[in-house]
Amino acid sequence: MESLTMQVVLNVSPRDLCKAWLNSMEHSGFTGAKAEIIPHIGGAFSAWDGYISGKTLEIETPRRILQSWRTTEFPEGSPDSLLEIVFEPEGYGTRMTLNHSNIPDGQKESYEQGWQEYYFKPMNEYFQLRDK
Repeated sequence: MESLTMQVVLNVSPRDLCKAWLNSMEHSGFTGAKAEIIPHIGGAFSAWDGYISGKTLEIETPRRILQSWRTTEFPEGSPDSLLEIVFEPEGYGTRMTLNHSNIPDGQKESYEQGWQEYYFKPMNEYFQLRDK
């Protein structure tokens, strides 16, 4: 199993970012793909039109979210990975840290690129435009 840690600073408060991560409409808005999220502990979610799925295991608004996480590319029988999202105030925005662990061997680089291209980049654009 592999793991990765990535960070991005976004122009949005920790509270608003934490709430947006768990909101179907906002999550869909900042990724550009359909997300369905039941926003409480034990709630299931899917993102990117069902490519990503899992459950929310812990919520500490506005500081942290822990989710079980998998994609349709996980090998059959492999356990869910864990995604911890940490929100820390930085300047007028938020430093968001993703700690993604228990990734199936050989998939780390693909998910690193995916987080950058399909989350960090569009989220940066979304939150800059949203607050204007």
